[in-house]
Amino acid sequence: SSAKHQTSKQPIPLYIPIVGGLVITVAGGIKYLHDLFGGTEGLLRSVSFYSIALPKYAEYRYHQYLESPQHIWDKVDQETSLTALDKMLELKGFYIKTGQICASNIGNAFPKIWIETLSVLQDQVPAKDMQVVREIIESEYGRPLEKVFASFEDTPIGAASIGQVHRATLMDGTRVVVKVMYPEVEQLFRGDVRTIRLFAQIAQPVHVPAIEEIEKQFMNEFDYKKEAQQLKEVRANLIKAGLEGEGKLCRVPKPYMELATKRVLVMEELKGDKLQVELKKDLERNAKRMGKTLQELVTDIETKEAEAKAKGEHFQGPSATEYERLIGMANSKRRAENAWNLLHNVAIGWIPGMEYKEIQSRGELPINHAKLIDDLVYIHGHEVCVNGKFNGDAHPGNILLLGVPEGKPQLGLIDYGQVPVLSKKTRIIFCKLIVALAEDNRAEIVRLMKEAGYKSKYMAEENIYKYAKVGYDEDNDALTGGDHIQIFMEKLQSKDPIETLPRSLLMVSRCSTMLRGLGHAVHQSRSIAHAW
Repeated sequence: SSAKHQTSKQPIPLYIPIVGGLVITVAGGIKYLHDLFGGTEGLLRSVSFYSIALPKYAEYRYHQYLESPQHIWDKVDQETSLTALDKMLELKGFYIKTGQICASNIGNAFPKIWIETLSVLQDQVPAKDMQVVREIIESEYGRPLEKVFASFEDTPIGAASIGQVHRATLMDGTRVVVKVMYPEVEQLFRGDVRTIRLFAQIAQPVHVPAIEEIEKQFMNEFDYKKEAQQLKEVRANLIKAGLEGEGKLCRVPKPYMELATKRVLVMEELKGDKLQVELKKDLERNAKRMGKTLQELVTDIETKEAEAKAKGEHFQGPSATEYERLIGMANSKRRAENAWNLLHNVAIGWIPGMEYKEIQSRGELPINHAKLIDDLVYIHGHEVCVNGKFNGDAHPGNILLLGVPEGKPQLGLIDYGQVPVLSKKTRIIFCKLIVALAEDNRAEIVRLMKEAGYKSKYMAEENIYKYAKVGYDEDNDALTGGDHIQIFMEKLQSKDPIETLPRSLLMVSRCSTMLRGLGHAVHQSRSIAHAW
């Protein structure tokens, strides 16, 4: 019994509580990450993202440190953008949305190789099977699809990060488009955003406030009934301002409120193609008129860009007035050639073996790129400054170009899932800031930024001024000193770390940089302050 007593008094080996504590810590950590990233699938998606993001980020920083030559950067961009595209298409969700931001050239921040590689994400995302779409619609309406729509096209006209769009016909014969949300997308999106936010906290902390605000706005996209209401309100505001309708600056589709549910949105069909598709067609027509291939014309433009940059200048396309003059000349030439070709066809074109001359439509005329950008900027300026309700996701994939075959191009604005709302007080501060930026009144810019909520460690006025310029007005080499926008922002952050950005204006900044990015892409750079 003595021996047994001694055995019971032996101390517990030291490794047991250590291992036990480690097991509990690891289990708790896994549970935390499991919940943080939206379950097991979300955690696996995060691991998949980091397996690409971290080594590639290190590679870019390495070449930045070495100051590698351009041909090395081009090679890295080509390899990394293709890898990123594959990963985005694999993971979908918020990663698709991130790719769209890159393809939109937000803040003129992305190399051409990245923009070209990821441009397919604007509206060429792989779609779900029709059976999945049918199940969602029938679940939402509680009745067979055929009882809701007289006809429904199986092949979608577009697919994006959270859903896809099909053409359909209502029971009364009205042609519509139907937007259907993918199942489980909301949970995955939440985990994806958290993953990217954590990555930014490590690699690019200056972007964290913007990502947090974007996350807040993205969460509004998961209720199509709410989106239908936002679409209805924005459309009504633009109609009231005389900006929406036939012959006006834009069209915004009418939502059918009685058919709106959390996961299904039915809208008026706008007949047109995506903006980037029509602009590419326009470039091809211009090349043909000049007797060149598309690649030859693109090379000529790139050469002019490089020559302007070497001189310290910025390559800018024709103004809206200059475009109208060019279009007028092209139309006069078209009409003269059509008259001659018609005479030829009537006289001898009908004879077997004789050539039948082509009659050109107005759709062959050049598109006024400058006016398109001016109209886009004006419309969004009205939404922001006058109504305080605006599209926070105005990337090119959400812009159509209508009326091109008739030679009457008109903007079609779609997707109002993200509609930030500005209070009257915020709008007044922002409008004063826009005036100050347009007048380059530095003292007033600094004062208004402070009033809007900007705070930094030292409150350096030069930094405040530059943040306001690049955030709401313009981005160019004169402002950034020739630095890439990311390097420029990091330098500002290192000089005077930001503590608080004007949260209510973060989505305004995003809207401004998206519009500027599109302007840069078509050589129509704009000062948003002067335009607004």
